[in-house]
Formats: sequence, C-alpha cells, structure tokens
Amino acid sequence: MRVGWGSLAGFLAINSAAFLRFFYPRVLFEPPSQFKVGFPDEYPPGQVNSQYQREYGTWVIRLPDGAFFAMETKCTHLGCTPSWMESQKKFKCPCHGSGYYITGLNFEGPAPRPMDRFKISVAEDGQLLVDKTIKFPGVPGKESSEVYPQSLLRV
Repeated sequence: MRVGWGSLAGFLAINSAAFLRFFYPRVLFEPPSQFKVGFPDEYPPGQVNSQYQREYGTWVIRLPDGAFFAMETKCTHLGCTPSWMESQKKFKCPCHGSGYYITGLNFEGPAPRPMDRFKISVAEDGQLLVDKTIKFPGVPGKESSEVYPQSLLRV
C-alpha cells in the first residue's frame, strides 16, 4: 500500500512540476539593438575597432578621412565572421577566402556583395550610438557609402 501511495505522490509531483513550468516562458537574452560605443575622439582615423565584435556583432570603423560607420561582422557568403588583417588592411573570411576592403566592399572570393552596415549617429551625450534595427545591406559591386550616404557619420 505504501508503494502505491509513494508512486502516486511521485507521479503527481512530476506532473505538477511540468504543469508549473508551462507558466514560465523561455526567455532568450540578447544584447540590445541600440548601444553606445564611446566618444568619437577615442577612435583614431583609419582604424577598425573590434571591441564590440563578440557581444554585438559589430565593428566600428573610422576611415582615414574621419568618417565613421558600423559594419556587421558577418561574411555575405555563408555568414562566417571575417578577421581584420591589420597588416594587409583588409577583412579576410576564414571559411572560403572572401576578402573585403576596410569599407566592406568585397574584392576576392565567393562573397556575392559587400558587408552590411548599421546606422551610426551621435547620442545626446556626445557618444556614438549604433542602431542595429536600421541596416544598410551591401549592393553587389558598389561601395555602401555611394549607395547609402546616410550609413556614414561625419563628426
């Protein structure tokens, strides 16, 4: 008799736990789609900043002329993460060898188009603000700055 009651209690406990679990949603924690990346004077001209690559999937780049843009860290071929090769001044995808200039324009390998950019602006406190909800997709054979002049920020 005790075995029967014990089995029933165990059965009810397991089913109650499963029933209660139903009321707790499965939450996926993702980084915010808008984030600040520091002040403009923290970025030397002609440099790629990969500080936000891992957490936000974004490079912040300041061109030699001083203009800023934010670029997605994803190869347009199959979505791998290219590496910035400082000595060669290019992005190189380790998966299939696609190469990109500092502007994101593809020039070698199987990548079908330039890398995508995100909107970058200056927040009220003077810091650079990246908005990943506004994306500027690369257009085959064209510099993103020509197609989307609003993807560049001149400070």
